[in-house]
Amino acid sequence: MASEHCTIRQTALPSLSDYKVIRERFSVKRGCEREGFIVAKFPTTFINRFLSDTTMFYQRTGMPEEEEIVLCKVTKILPSSVFVDLLEYPHKSGLVHISEVSPGRIRNLREFVSEGRQIVCKVLRLDLERGHIDLSLRRVNSTQRVEKLEEIKQELKAETLVKNLAKRLNRPVEPLYAELSQKVFKEYSHLYLCFKDVASNAASLEKMGLEKKLAEELTATIVDKFKAPKVVITGEIRLQTYHPEGVERIKSTLHRVEQVSPTVILFYLGGGRYRLVLEDVDYKPAEKHLLKVEEIIASFNDKLSTASFEREKQD
Repeated sequence: MASEHCTIRQTALPSLSDYKVIRERFSVKRGCEREGFIVAKFPTTFINRFLSDTTMFYQRTGMPEEEEIVLCKVTKILPSSVFVDLLEYPHKSGLVHISEVSPGRIRNLREFVSEGRQIVCKVLRLDLERGHIDLSLRRVNSTQRVEKLEEIKQELKAETLVKNLAKRLNRPVEPLYAELSQKVFKEYSHLYLCFKDVASNAASLEKMGLEKKLAEELTATIVDKFKAPKVVITGEIRLQTYHPEGVERIKSTLHRVEQVSPTVILFYLGGGRYRLVLEDVDYKPAEKHLLKVEEIIASFNDKLSTASFEREKQD
């Protein structure tokens, strides 16, 4: 059953229990893994920072779908099961059986979960007549967990943008969010997805039905805050040849490299050395373009010519 979006509710900022996310975003380096769970010590400043009084308006109606990844809050722990609230679905609760908490034997559930903790689960089964939702914690892999937490983070970022705009326009935030979400959720599942398209000029808030002045104000803010981070790959090309038409061969090779992408830039360093700078909005196309560059460089090699490319390490 597909979910729809409607009214506003508030929920606490989710706790990033996934160690990889914590390590990368908050520079928490100490910790160990035990049966699929991460145990780490965090400074008080980290706890206060992440459990700040942040609220979230985003919510769904209806029931989640089977296999859907959902954010939950532990409400009750029994000897053989864990009860949770589904934070994106108001008034919906679910159950995680002890066998779905972690692989292997569990002596005490409280070693893995605690009341009030927020966890990422997978929907296993739905009983639509009774409204029962069976969930699994152990079937959520690290990639799914990170993606879900990133989704929540991006949605919170979008909501913060709306809150700041409401303050600047001296308007109540809830009605402004409701007005905006009513238009956006007809075409998008989340605000942040819409905002990313607006930032890249792939969508127009005014065309979605938002009042012109408000659309212009919001678009200007979105473009500033949702700029797509650029992926930059740099390296050094070395070309050397004793071919009678060596100069032309070098020019032709460099021209082919520049034709790989409009974002490829070459700088002459002297002595047959060239600095390459390749920019893109994502690593996947950037790496694809780099592979083509490497193929072109490799094709320069023969009995009278040598070529190499050394990629610079990124900090």
